[in-house]
Amino acid sequence: MLTYPQFDPVAFRVFSLEVHWYGLMYLLGFTVAYSLGILRAKKPESDWTTEQVSDLIFYAAVGIVLGGRTGYMLFYGTEQLLTNPLSLFKVWEGGMSFHGGLLGSACGMLFLCRHYKKHLGDVMDFSAPIAALGLGFGRIGNFIGGELYGRATDVPWAMIFPRGGDVPRHPSQLYQAFLEGLVLFVVLWWFSARPRPRFAVTGLFIALYGVFRIFVEFFREPDAHLSFIFFDWVTMGQVLSLPMVAGGLLMMFYGYRWSGTHKT
Repeated sequence: MLTYPQFDPVAFRVFSLEVHWYGLMYLLGFTVAYSLGILRAKKPESDWTTEQVSDLIFYAAVGIVLGGRTGYMLFYGTEQLLTNPLSLFKVWEGGMSFHGGLLGSACGMLFLCRHYKKHLGDVMDFSAPIAALGLGFGRIGNFIGGELYGRATDVPWAMIFPRGGDVPRHPSQLYQAFLEGLVLFVVLWWFSARPRPRFAVTGLFIALYGVFRIFVEFFREPDAHLSFIFFDWVTMGQVLSLPMVAGGLLMMFYGYRWSGTHKT
């Protein structure tokens, strides 16, 4: 069994302002996404400018934060939201839903499309590869905060999390950081390195994320107030991710069947 590091959730303080590691991980994710976007925009065949990349990151960031927090409270914290509606704004306490963030970022991209008159599929395909590492940083933030830990286990790398009682558990946040962050990024960066049909890159992103999330949910402890949704083993994360797999595959099928090849 490994020893879980006793992290202080507050990275540093500036007078009375507390800066949490959780927020810094999101900031790091957006910074890396911006850098990768600029790198891709500088390719000779790219039709993106640095200004457009900056606006993309801004709109996507606003959508991710608003959508991610709202989605988490609706999917996982409904009772808390009804009891204390102001808890919706306590982002620093943790609790962000990828599925809500995905919808929120899509709304942000719609604003970008209208402003620059770009096709939504082109914007989504450009964004998918540069967003993956940000997901990994978010999961590292979960690990530092000791939240969203795994199920009880006796594997040699199990850890005892401060919020998880006295039993060793899977460090499932690190599993997700590896699969949803690093592996997803490598696959998408390679796949999008050459022109693909419109929506193909986005479809692969959505489908792969859904597969990885469904897999890791078998090691992640379900939310106590939700437990299992069906059959004493199906979790809310799996219920929300299964349509993503189907939807992502349909997007890829549509792209290769009817959509023309374009630049990413």
